[in-house]
Amino acid sequence: MAPKQLLLGDEALALGALHAGLTGVYAYPGTPSTEITEYIQGHPLTRERGVHCAWSANEKTAMEEALGVSYAGKRALVCFKHVGLNVAADAFMGSAMTGANGGLVIASCDDPSMHSSQNEQDSRFYGAFAMMPVFEPSSQQEAYEMMGEAFDYSEKRGIPVLMRMVTRLSHSRAIVETREDIREQNALAFPKNPRQWVTLPVNAKVRNEALVKDYLVFEEDAVESKFNWLKDAPDHSLGIIACGLGYNYLMENYPDGCPYPVLKISQYPFPRALAVKLASMCKTILVIEEGQPLVEDRLRGVFQSGITVKGRLDGTLPRTGELTPDAVRAALGLPETKGLDPCDIVAPRPPALCQGCGHRDFYTALNNVLKDYPTARVFSDIGCYTLGWLAPFHAFHTCVEMGASLTMSQGAAFSGVWPSVAVIGDSTFTHSGMTGLLDAVNGNADVTLCISDNLTTGMTGGQDSAGTGRLEAICAGIGVDPAHIRTIVPLPKNYPEMEQTIREELEYHGVSVIICRRECIQTFRRHAKK
Repeated sequence: MAPKQLLLGDEALALGALHAGLTGVYAYPGTPSTEITEYIQGHPLTRERGVHCAWSANEKTAMEEALGVSYAGKRALVCFKHVGLNVAADAFMGSAMTGANGGLVIASCDDPSMHSSQNEQDSRFYGAFAMMPVFEPSSQQEAYEMMGEAFDYSEKRGIPVLMRMVTRLSHSRAIVETREDIREQNALAFPKNPRQWVTLPVNAKVRNEALVKDYLVFEEDAVESKFNWLKDAPDHSLGIIACGLGYNYLMENYPDGCPYPVLKISQYPFPRALAVKLASMCKTILVIEEGQPLVEDRLRGVFQSGITVKGRLDGTLPRTGELTPDAVRAALGLPETKGLDPCDIVAPRPPALCQGCGHRDFYTALNNVLKDYPTARVFSDIGCYTLGWLAPFHAFHTCVEMGASLTMSQGAAFSGVWPSVAVIGDSTFTHSGMTGLLDAVNGNADVTLCISDNLTTGMTGGQDSAGTGRLEAICAGIGVDPAHIRTIVPLPKNYPEMEQTIREELEYHGVSVIICRRECIQTFRRHAKK
């Protein structure tokens, strides 16, 4: 009997990769993807086989490092959250043009409802954009099984594969039946067509023609995929297309079997032939998909007139937020299920900076100084310190995406804003802030950069930070005047010194850096226990 384990969706995917002969995982932490790499880091097989599992500086470097593993003929997994795919997009799109040698799978974990994100983008669009196959598991068991299939498919077709996860699947547990045979790692083997890996226009034009033709093959494969199937049922008044986790929610409402024909889709490109077959059986089609209405929109150019398509676009399902079994139930016209009555005892608890967090003391000191500068503007970044926007601090004015604090502050300073202050975390600084600092130095921008250094990647649970112990050297190497690279320790007893340092650097008309260094209270507690 095959062994069974209780696993998160992320853990099932990670174990599937290890059992498929993984040579390396390359990732930057981001909810809901973090647990994939953490599981691989802690698994005995990783140590036994020497699987690479260190965190990368950002998603772009992770994608490029994994592409190098694929070039060498071995199997690599890339992991990040959906907005991390934006950071990796240049390398991601380029990998479709180079193709894959060793199996290459990119796990992008989407966050519908924006539990810990700034948007609800759907990674399936990136797959279509790059003309790359997409796998979308509907359960933890499929997440495990699909990893082996995705690596095999990547090598069979010579193309990277995008594996799309969503928060509810990544962070829920189920029993997973695992394989007994664990595949060995690939041997070193260079590409048979080395020209394809040099994307000069003379080569890329040839490759582009091939990729367009291959994409038609990928669609034929999707029609024949064991993860996509059409199942008939007695009641043809409605046909259902259920994508990924949407199939799980459908079956929660019909535990004894769905009375309508169902087309399950977990592998893309969109299998049009199966959809056309469903439309020959049913004149009304309900599309259940987690995320944005990609399939629903595609159907409008596939079906002939007389077919009614329902889903997120027409309001049958909510246009924003996560799908839920109850939302699907309402779309199916089933009676509403009775939940628990609201409880007066339980009160909302909005997120807040931890008690004892150094970010608190830094924001307090910064706010005290900026009271004397009514035109000051503070540009913040992505990290747990973003909670400083909330009460009682209200410490900054903007937060857009990773690395934007310093570059936005430069644009504002150039436009006449003074003082122009940027706040960025240590991990975010090495992720995407260093190039902005180089721009600031080259332009002698009148900005003050505050690096809130808690010696870890705090927002995602305390992973290693790429610049720990080297921030002063990095800033000096980029060209900041060492006299204006200042380090402070954010503690209440140090407020007078902190405020004096902040004030002095605000008054300096050039690029200055203040490093506010104090270990994250959460990692400090863990280290103290050890």
